Amino acid sequence: MMQDIKHSGNVLLLRGAALWILMALLLAWCMVGLYNKVPYLDLIFAGKFTRLMQAHIDFLLMSALILGFYAAKVPLPWHVRWAMVVGAFTNSSLFLLQAIFPALDPTTAGQTPLIGIWSQVFEIYLFASLITTSYGFGKGAVIIFRSTFQ
Repeated sequence: MMQDIKHSGNVLLLRGAALWILMALLLAWCMVGLYNKVPYLDLIFAGKFTRLMQAHIDFLLMSALILGFYAAKVPLPWHVRWAMVVGAFTNSSLFLLQAIFPALDPTTAGQTPLIGIWSQVFEIYLFASLITTSYGFGKGAVIIFRSTFQ
């Protein structure tokens, strides 16, 4: 019970941010490995190095946003917390998927073979991610903004 008061019920945000920071660290090591030509990494990350860098930065950015919401110590409904954490992962993973599967990247679509239905699945994933992320962070921002008037 005391832990709920201490964290305002937002401990999920801490757990999510910690996991996404670890993911960013893993991606940083992957980039170091690619730079140093570690065998087989270039087979996993067949796409652009820049997409891997974008995934790394996005995981860090999303973690920072989540930690900022946690630091506000304003209780958030469970669905907002989950939307933030899940949306932060799915949003960042879009860049990671493009680094692994270059055919999903619209900037290289003409240079790589089409992958059929997977392009459509990716597009659905993309819009589901955008909606989830926007709902979580948008609703959280509104709740925190409104709490400043109480």
